[in-house]
Amino acid sequence: MDHQYQELESRRSGSFGRLSHASSSRRRSFSISFTSSAQNDDAVESESVSEAGDIGDRALHSNRISESGRSIFSLDNVAENGIVVPIPEDTNTSFPVTPSALENISPLSLDAIIQSGEKKKDEKEVPWLLEYITCLLSLAVFGILGVLARYGLQKLFGPEVVGATSDGSYMYLDLPSNMVGSFLMGWLGVVFKGDLLKISDQLAIGLTTGFLGSLTTFSGWNQKMLDLSVEGRWVFAVLGILIGLFLVAYSIVFGIETAKGFKWVYRQSNMRSFCAISNCFRACISNTYRCVLTFMVMLLLMLGLLWGIFGSLEKDEFNTGSSEAQLFLACMVGPFGVWIRWFLARLNGRGLGKNGMVKWMPFGTLAANVLAACVMAALATLKKAVKSTNCNTVASGIQFGLLGCLSTVSTFIAEFHAMRESTHPWRAYAYASITFSISFALGTLMYSVPVWARGYN
Repeated sequence: MDHQYQELESRRSGSFGRLSHASSSRRRSFSISFTSSAQNDDAVESESVSEAGDIGDRALHSNRISESGRSIFSLDNVAENGIVVPIPEDTNTSFPVTPSALENISPLSLDAIIQSGEKKKDEKEVPWLLEYITCLLSLAVFGILGVLARYGLQKLFGPEVVGATSDGSYMYLDLPSNMVGSFLMGWLGVVFKGDLLKISDQLAIGLTTGFLGSLTTFSGWNQKMLDLSVEGRWVFAVLGILIGLFLVAYSIVFGIETAKGFKWVYRQSNMRSFCAISNCFRACISNTYRCVLTFMVMLLLMLGLLWGIFGSLEKDEFNTGSSEAQLFLACMVGPFGVWIRWFLARLNGRGLGKNGMVKWMPFGTLAANVLAACVMAALATLKKAVKSTNCNTVASGIQFGLLGCLSTVSTFIAEFHAMRESTHPWRAYAYASITFSISFALGTLMYSVPVWARGYN
């Protein structure tokens, strides 16, 4: 018991060492040396902004403790039950800590944590492989739902219904889905992400990385701008990038603010019901192994059903070359794009080289978006060169499904927003400029140049 107490005491002291000098002077028992505090704070901030959107399979419960062993503390638990619970940094959930909050921390918190840890020892540990497979299934199922939602928003706001977007305008077809996905990212990926993680890591990953990541698409956005530039509409292409970035950037801001307001109103008016729901969730996940196993079986059945339905529909519609045939194929290949993006996301926050240089740059998200944009441009060139119904169906299905799910705007804009709110806001615009410049330049070489050289229509 004494050993556990000393270990937790040292963790708490190290974690609170990141606070300001004024705060640490009040609570000297929680402080560490500030000789290099500025450099340490910058390193921590660089890593956190890069991991604001997604960190891939590093977010699994079994891998939550980061390599540095650092932990942060959740003040939600202080407000609700007076218990401070250390939350590892890889969960991407952070909370501001004020001096007043430090003074209100109960000295009994450590005992409560120790008792909680002893109670968890009696529970059956979830195998890492079971968690990993459940995450893959969750990403696949929610990814397919994201593809369907993106298709529905395209049709709703496109020329056939509302007419707000079109292929020949800077208001591109995927703009509504990118805005909706960014707005929901403010809810599910920022404000309520901690609450989702309390319920299930796999559910949180499925909703944010799977559904919202597939609902939004960077490669489709980049390709529409390339189409405009090929037609000589360079002004529209530039406006499409600038206006699109402005709209999605403020969509996540609007989502965060409305989510905070909703959470405050809900807790003020229904505190008892909120506590009852929280206790119910805790009771449901008390047997973690059984919960994860049940969730995995449900997701496996759902994925098999979805693939069976869309496979059968694709078989009937393939030769027609209709948009429905492209959609059915997209739903079948979409999960593979989500899996690749999730795997690449583990590069976020790692930096370059052994020393981890440029940690603030989310290289995983950058690689996913640039890769998807390049492959989409190559397939667009292939469609113009071959000009057959079957080729168009296959290429369009891969573009909309696999590449649409491989690239993401929701994660990209969450990282952009975190950088803009940091002490180095210039990083947000540098990140956006690098992403668009590389994607558009490589897309021009792979799509625009062949179209101009060979005179494709």
